[in-house]
Amino acid sequence: MDEFDANVSSKEGFGSVEKVVLLTFLSAVILMAILGNLLVMVAVCRDRQLRKIKTNYFIVSLAFVDLLVSVLVMPFGAIELVQDIWIYGEMFCLVRTSLDVLLTTASIFHLCCISLDRYYAICCQPLVYRNKMTPLRIALMLGGCWVIPMFISFLPIMQGWNNIGIIDLERISKPRLGQDLHVIEKRKFNQNSNSTYCIFMVNKPYAITCSVVAFYIPFLLMVLAYYRIYVTAKEHAHQIQMLQRAGASSEGRPQPADQHSTHRMRTETKAAKTLCIIMGCFCLCWAPFFVTNIVDPFIDYTVPGQVWTAFLWLGYINSGLNPFLYAFLNKSFRRAFLIILCCDDERYRRPSILGQTVPCSTTTINGSTHVLRYTVLHSGHHQELEKLPIHNDPESLESCF
Repeated sequence: MDEFDANVSSKEGFGSVEKVVLLTFLSAVILMAILGNLLVMVAVCRDRQLRKIKTNYFIVSLAFVDLLVSVLVMPFGAIELVQDIWIYGEMFCLVRTSLDVLLTTASIFHLCCISLDRYYAICCQPLVYRNKMTPLRIALMLGGCWVIPMFISFLPIMQGWNNIGIIDLERISKPRLGQDLHVIEKRKFNQNSNSTYCIFMVNKPYAITCSVVAFYIPFLLMVLAYYRIYVTAKEHAHQIQMLQRAGASSEGRPQPADQHSTHRMRTETKAAKTLCIIMGCFCLCWAPFFVTNIVDPFIDYTVPGQVWTAFLWLGYINSGLNPFLYAFLNKSFRRAFLIILCCDDERYRRPSILGQTVPCSTTTINGSTHVLRYTVLHSGHHQELEKLPIHNDPESLESCF
């Protein structure tokens, strides 16, 4: 991102032990991101049921973006951080920085699209979801996740628009600061260690524009979408309790809580907590970087390089966490992962004893629309498996509509 590679200009290097510890940690982060995202992509490619769910198209594309971040961006940043020098030349520095901005912005855009997809699937009627999330619209959203970041990465960086005005600012500030080097040169070349770094400095207009487009707008959309999902999940739990009370009053005597209703209530509560975890991790990983990114140009670029490096790698860690947040917490994905890791062990495959699931029907109870799902047994009879609120997780909806 802007200021993505602003390494410290006064860095004094690491000792041998520190380098080993740092390299071990960075390698673990990179390896976790590579394996996790690869596992997500392989799982969807091999599992036909996962391919039927529209949300998983966004998750696979997100995994591909995060995989590229872990392969094309993180290793060069780790090498520079450990070796305390950039050895690949100025042109490749611009290319690597452009890839950094492009891929991390695309990753954030994918997270935003996932939140909007889940909002339509859970908070809207199923027919609305089907009309909103058509294959064409999904393709356009995925295309936007890749194309829009190009306008704040390769285009301005290669043209040098991000540096406009910084040299002029230095000429004004130099008599007051008593400096002999421009701000860019000072950060790029460390006189103490005689090292050159791949730095990326931005002026105020670029810092604000890039941060707003890459983080603050997606963040606002995610907050609104997940807040509505959170409220809907709480409403579902309340509706289930009301239906239980209504059933008990119609019988004229108190009845124990239905097992399925209790399970649904726990599921809704767990879903609400999961959303809080997702938003919490996203904010923890990226908010420090983008807040500092806007502040730095307004305080004459005085943010220490160690702070930039820490906040940058905190954002990189998000690419390693995404497979766990968006896939590993999903039961269907976990089953697919077990099949892959356990070499197609039949114990982890979906049970097929009950046979084929037929389309669902809907009913209205006390003004609340519900979905009835039936299963055809081998004997030919129908058995009601579950009664679900019509606002449900995309996985459940996809099996019915």
